[in-house]
Amino acid sequence: MSVDFHGLRTRSLQNEHLRLDYLTEAGPRLVRLFRAGSDENLLADVFDFTVPTPWGDYAFLGGHRLWSAPEEMPRTYLPDLDGLQAEELPGGVRLFRPAPPQTGIAKVLEVRLLPERPALSLLHELRNDGASPVELAPWALTQLPLGGTAILPLAGGPVDPAGLLPNRNLVLWPYTSLADDRLRLTDAAILIRAEGRMPPVKVGYACSPGWIAYWRAGVLFVKRFNYLAGAGYPDFGSSAESYCGNRFIELESLGPLVRLEPGQTVRHEETWELYADWEQPFVSDTIRAVLEREIASGATSYA
Repeated sequence: MSVDFHGLRTRSLQNEHLRLDYLTEAGPRLVRLFRAGSDENLLADVFDFTVPTPWGDYAFLGGHRLWSAPEEMPRTYLPDLDGLQAEELPGGVRLFRPAPPQTGIAKVLEVRLLPERPALSLLHELRNDGASPVELAPWALTQLPLGGTAILPLAGGPVDPAGLLPNRNLVLWPYTSLADDRLRLTDAAILIRAEGRMPPVKVGYACSPGWIAYWRAGVLFVKRFNYLAGAGYPDFGSSAESYCGNRFIELESLGPLVRLEPGQTVRHEETWELYADWEQPFVSDTIRAVLEREIASGATSYA
């Protein structure tokens, strides 16, 4: 099905559970996600949010995108509003962006809707089409609307028989204040209340549970991904990150850092799942109790 996103050409994947809109000439970008029977876009729409670069303005647009870590200006922010190639697949689509000369890195995003439930699988690929090796990590970022709470689950239990070694880390960005009341640390999870204000708050950590989530307006959005223990991740060992500013909140997953030789490809997979209640085996009773207290206290809105 053909649709439109603020003048950018778009098509849709749809089944009895979900509809997903993707750009056909820009990106790769996923820009809208709807549950069946709902007209509410579960992804953020910030089409007018841009930052200047030496190559022109970079448009965030909203939704989901594929970057490579570590982040740096201007390499990370190379404009991507043209040059995409879209190929339909059985139950999905393959979005391919050829390597630009500024980076030499080609991008692929393959998306398939799962037929049996409200979920989809995403395969992210970065290929080095340049002449020199590059150290990078695949980085999958999803922008979501404000008004909910991000759930970043923490590991539980010791990692050695004597319980002497650390089992959790917390990575902070220079603009993040531990006094920011949007940020709450509990024994079960890091919680970020998605309230729009500046300066932003951003945290990262080694997400050994292999999932992060966002609860808003009665819907739980979950991103699942693999965590490789002992691997070297970007940003002081972060395999998951979340950023909240004044327009959106992001759920981000990252793969390990790799030395990508010319011609080599690195892959990073996610599964997205949508739920309308708390009966999920991966949402622990402890995390559920923490969020229910948040709701009861009126600390955030779950209209």
